[in-house]
Amino acid sequence: MRKGPYPPELRQRVLRQLAAGERVADIARDQGISYQTVYNWRRQDLVDRGIEPGLSSPERHQLRAARRRIRVLEAELARDPRRAEQPREATGAMERRRSDRLE
Repeated sequence: MRKGPYPPELRQRVLRQLAAGERVADIARDQGISYQTVYNWRRQDLVDRGIEPGLSSPERHQLRAARRRIRVLEAELARDPRRAEQPREATGAMERRRSDRLE
């Protein structure tokens, strides 16, 4: 049933309707969205305004981007396992040079 992402204007309109006291069921039916979407938007709005605990919208976007980047990097390492060893080898060489200087 997922249709999203919905336009930000729709989300703002729904939040204004909630603030005006309209019922979730009426809003969902009139806007053609699920009840759960309305509840999710209300909850996230409360988090963004600091009323409820949780990740703010910008933090959620950063986390999503970081997870996406990690997936890409892991896929690259899976394609070329030698690349996974390069940082380890470089670190080992640096440590050996550092210990040689200390002696």
